[in-house]
Amino acid sequence: MRRDSPLRRKSRGFTLIELLVAIAVMSMLALLSWRSIDGMTRTQTLTQQRSDDLMRMQAALGQWAADLDAVVETGEVSMLDFDGRVLRLTRRDSAETGLDSPGLRVVAWTHTSGVAQTAGSTAAMLGAGQWARWQSPPLRRRDELARAWQRAAEWAQSGGTLPENTSTDSAIALMGIKQWQLFYHRGETWSNPLSAVGTEAADSSPANLAAMPNGVRLVLTLSGEQSLSGTVVRDWVRPTLEAGR
Repeated sequence: MRRDSPLRRKSRGFTLIELLVAIAVMSMLALLSWRSIDGMTRTQTLTQQRSDDLMRMQAALGQWAADLDAVVETGEVSMLDFDGRVLRLTRRDSAETGLDSPGLRVVAWTHTSGVAQTAGSTAAMLGAGQWARWQSPPLRRRDELARAWQRAAEWAQSGGTLPENTSTDSAIALMGIKQWQLFYHRGETWSNPLSAVGTEAADSSPANLAAMPNGVRLVLTLSGEQSLSGTVVRDWVRPTLEAGR
C-alpha cells in the first residue's frame, strides 16, 4: 500500500466542501457588515434631519419673538391684530438705529397650505401645512401703511400666494404644522385673542382698541411630515411689563 509522504499531505489544497463553507461564511459576514453600515447611515441621516428641523424651528420661534419685541404703535392701525386666521402687527425695521430709521414694517403670520416665496420677479410654492411669515417693505407714509395692512390680510386669505406683480413684499414658509393657536394674557388669565376678557379697562380710543397684551402664548401642533412631532408651546412676555402685573 502506497502512503503519501508528510510533504505531499502538506501541499494539498482545500476541498470543494471547505471552499463552499468559506464562501458561505464570508457572504454572511458581508451581509451583516452591509446591514450594520446601512443602519449607521440611516441613523446618521435621521439625526442630521432632526438637527436641521430643530434649528429651523428655533429660528422660526426666534423670529416670532423678535417681531413681538419690536411691535410699535402707529395710531393708524392696530399694532397687534388676530382675526382667527392671520396675526398682523406693525414693527420697527430691524435696521433701525438711534440715529436713522428706514421706516416700519407690517408683518403677518398664518397657517397656510402653500406659500409663495419671491426672489425678484419669480415665485415658487413651498410645502403644504406650513407656518408662514409675510412682511412688507419699509413704510414711511400713512397710505403705504394702510395698503400694506390690507395686503397682509389678502395674502393670508389667498392661501399664502403672493401676486405675481408684487416684488416688494416677501413671504416664507418656516416649518410644517397641522394647526396653531394663540392666547393673550390680559389681567390675570390667558384668553382667546378674540375675547373681550381683560380689556374692560382699556381706553376706547382707536389707538387703544387692540392694546398690547401682557403676554402672547403660541401653541403649534407639528405635522408628521418631519422628524419633529408633538406640540410646541412658546410664551412671550411684553418687555415693558411692570413687575407684579
